[in-house]
Amino acid sequence: MSDGDGPESGTGADPDPEPVSAQVSIPSTDSQKQSIGVLMKTTLRKGDEWFLIDSRWFKQWKKYVGFDSWDMYNVGEQSLYPGPIDNSGLFSDQETQALKEHLIDELDYVLVPTEAWQKLVSWYGCLQDQRPIVRKVVEHGMFVKHCKVEVYLLELSLCEHKNMDNVVTKHFSKADTIDTIEKEMRSLFNIPPEKETRLWNKYMSNTYEQLSKPDSTVQDAGLFQGQMLVIEQRNDDGTWPRQAPHSQSSITSRNFTTSPKLSSNSSANISSTVTNGDSSSNSIYSLNNSTSSDNRLGGYNSYSSSYVYRESQPGLCGLSNLGNTCFMNSALQCLSHASPLTEYFLDDQYEAEINRENPLGMRGEIAEAYADLVKQMWLSRSSYVAPRTFKTQVGRFAPQFSGYQQQDSQELLAFLLDGLHEDLNRVKKKPYLALRDAEGRPDEIVAKEAWTNHRLRNDSIIVDIFHGLFKSTLVCPECSKISVTFDPFCYLTLPLPMKKDRTMEVFLVRADPMSRPMQYRVVVPKLGTVADLCGALSKHSGIPAENMVVADVYNHRFHKIYRKDDGLNNIMEKDDIFVYEVGDEGPETIHLPVYFRERHTKHVGGSTGALLFGQPLLITVPKQNLPVDILYEKVLERTGRYVKRPQGSVGDGRTSALASSSVSSGSQAAESNTAACCNLDLHGRSGCPSEAASCSAGSANGGGQQGQQTCNGPNGMCGDEEEAMDHQVSPEPEYSQSDDSAGGEEEEEEDEEEEGEDLENGPSGSVAKSTGSEPKLFSFSMVNSYGTANIGLLPSDGNILKLNAHSTVAINWDSDMKKLYYDEQEAEAYEKHESMLQQQKKKTTVALRECIELFTTMETLGEHDPWYCPTCKKHQQATKKFDLWSLPRILVVHLKRFSYNRCWRDKLDTVVDFPIRDLNMSEFVCDPKASPYVYDLIAVSNHYGGMGGGHYTAFAKNEVDDKWYYFDDSSVSAATEDQIVTKAAYVLFYQRRDVDTPTKTPPSTASSGGGYEAGDDHMDTN
Repeated sequence: MSDGDGPESGTGADPDPEPVSAQVSIPSTDSQKQSIGVLMKTTLRKGDEWFLIDSRWFKQWKKYVGFDSWDMYNVGEQSLYPGPIDNSGLFSDQETQALKEHLIDELDYVLVPTEAWQKLVSWYGCLQDQRPIVRKVVEHGMFVKHCKVEVYLLELSLCEHKNMDNVVTKHFSKADTIDTIEKEMRSLFNIPPEKETRLWNKYMSNTYEQLSKPDSTVQDAGLFQGQMLVIEQRNDDGTWPRQAPHSQSSITSRNFTTSPKLSSNSSANISSTVTNGDSSSNSIYSLNNSTSSDNRLGGYNSYSSSYVYRESQPGLCGLSNLGNTCFMNSALQCLSHASPLTEYFLDDQYEAEINRENPLGMRGEIAEAYADLVKQMWLSRSSYVAPRTFKTQVGRFAPQFSGYQQQDSQELLAFLLDGLHEDLNRVKKKPYLALRDAEGRPDEIVAKEAWTNHRLRNDSIIVDIFHGLFKSTLVCPECSKISVTFDPFCYLTLPLPMKKDRTMEVFLVRADPMSRPMQYRVVVPKLGTVADLCGALSKHSGIPAENMVVADVYNHRFHKIYRKDDGLNNIMEKDDIFVYEVGDEGPETIHLPVYFRERHTKHVGGSTGALLFGQPLLITVPKQNLPVDILYEKVLERTGRYVKRPQGSVGDGRTSALASSSVSSGSQAAESNTAACCNLDLHGRSGCPSEAASCSAGSANGGGQQGQQTCNGPNGMCGDEEEAMDHQVSPEPEYSQSDDSAGGEEEEEEDEEEEGEDLENGPSGSVAKSTGSEPKLFSFSMVNSYGTANIGLLPSDGNILKLNAHSTVAINWDSDMKKLYYDEQEAEAYEKHESMLQQQKKKTTVALRECIELFTTMETLGEHDPWYCPTCKKHQQATKKFDLWSLPRILVVHLKRFSYNRCWRDKLDTVVDFPIRDLNMSEFVCDPKASPYVYDLIAVSNHYGGMGGGHYTAFAKNEVDDKWYYFDDSSVSAATEDQIVTKAAYVLFYQRRDVDTPTKTPPSTASSGGGYEAGDDHMDTN
């Protein structure tokens, strides 16, 4: 159980790891690599504890120790030292240390076993006040056991019956028991040990379920995210505050005390509703006198239901969200409105066809669970039901759906259709059939043979309704061998035409120190490179592309500096991209990264500390023979817009002129009529007022030290570390003390030892004097690529500094100096180019037929997906073409909106224009003898939001009244046809308009309450 204040907070073990300086000597990098490498292969075991580590820190550690073969060349370099373990990037709230939503294993975090965690902490320590994130290994599935680390705990709302306004939120593992929760609640509400208590699930205002099995786990009990649990104390007279009806039944069978139990009378009432009062009519929705469902589940009380009855026709029943289960609810609503399948279950035809012996099936339990849910949705009069039993059954056989994380509605649908098919397969023993190629035979013969063979092994209601036939043609590019096969399908996955370009917003930092950064919007090829970005920006700015360096700035430092040939798919929409104008980089010059740090003279725990702040710089300087005082002047020159020189300072004429002109130059920029002034927020995203006006005095970081980043630890380590820049993997920088420098290891060690003293005991409130008697505003330090670990203090004025291509410098400000001479408002100001003010082009709409045409377009197989040519006897990148040969009664169309690759996760929000009725698929069917294929839309699964999260809903057409409805979890509302086609449409359900099915004319808005003939309700099951 987690006792953290925030959701998914770090807990428990080793909350205050010792600082690195207090530990024994750290093993060699090779020993670290070997030790952790072995531990990372530990098998997951139920009940074990594993720890989360930010993947950025872990990747930096791997580089430091040479964990991977491609990182073997710079092992142990100080510039790669990872510093203390820092999980700041995983937290949505740094105080509560609550985990961000939708974190992804390996991409956002890595999991390490307890022993590995303890070793890493003993070697590197943890960031101060940061609790470890420890999670248990839980087991999923009943027949196929599957262990996984439970990253996200379940949030439950706890209250006492006598004071239900006092609600306490706590987090529990799915492996915790009901007894554990009850003990926690007794402690929370100070219930005396001698008092007898019992626990209840509270669903709605008057719907309760007793939790009577103390050894049941949270998972077994079906508790879901946000579930309200109520504890009640027994009265002194032996009675209970809740003396609900059927209490004995509730205790023994865990039935709901207020849920109505379906009976033959209720079924008759529903039938009369369906048939408009004609109870003698043969309604297709009447329930047979079968008691099997009642015997299995104790009636329909296994589903909680609303106490408010609906007066409308069947099917308008919502589904409760059990904790991120909107994906399941959306798929279920769509499938339940496939009338041929729903009739099959309502008429109990499935009972005679359950195949409990099928090794590929699920003992008929998925079919039975779905049947019970469909009956509850279509035969009860509840306004919604909670499909807990169905979800539990699905989770037993498909562990990926057993938790409470958001999943994909199409993936759930694919599992359900396959599970129902195998549970209801009429073939008890599947024959072995050898596959045979067309070998020049007519398509009609080969297709018939393929379909016959398919039905010999697969014969179910799902095949009857949902299966069609593909024609697949492969052509060898070398010998021209043609291979034709026919394969069954259950749904069509259609690609969406990809946009060839994307819009990016970037900040340009000109070489002119008096120019504010300017934000541009540029159009670049979606699969282009950084060179394309520079070229597009060059057209707007006039700066040559070869004089641009592109960097990702995050938390006041360079998260990554890109090469010109890096792909733009490495850059996410949320990244803050800065493009720096630089001079030509020759063999004797480098572009030196410079970070700003504010040092603290008083720091908790007595260790040195500093804060990163402001926007980092790239300054072109010589690699060799660079005097430190020249570097100081270059930094002052580069920051002249927002850093003032002390009055009366002795500098050269050029620098003085720069200082005196900073105010007027800044004013001119602020008065520009073509650009808007805003503030830079380098801690996260950039923010800007909606109107073109100067920003207020407060920075986007909140002013002062808010949004800044703390550097703690014996070497001034910073929190919230990011992955080091790829190019910064050089050996430790060299220093030259004029001509008599020894440059030995002893001097370097002394530099490192003195650095802490410099940060902590540096000048406070006064300006340090140089050899030339000019006041100094700041000092320099060589740092790692994060700006978090000090490698050494730079030599004083007059001495020569040697740099290499991977050196990084930090300038250290005293707090008082910063307040006096650093203009934070001006430093964070930027302007908007006119490209930002132009209205973006509206997103284009594509027709569904374009997606179908793209699906049936010939393509060449990729090099990683070749075809084995039987003639050439080797794998070939053949051409491949799909065609449709036959289509099913219910056509399920999956629009492939999500795309993935190594660094890119994207959702295509293109609007696909699909017809509500009269979808004519005949032109796409290559069988010349095929009957017309005309379809009408019956349901749509919608997905709103981005990758890894969002929300699912559904539109569905009710068979009874021929009207459209919108299903949003437990909510059901009327809908109109003009609301259905949106960019959220994800899975489409079409029903074939067969010859024997009457065509319905949609009711007009003026006469939507018109009657209909009973014959219109007939659903063909032949």
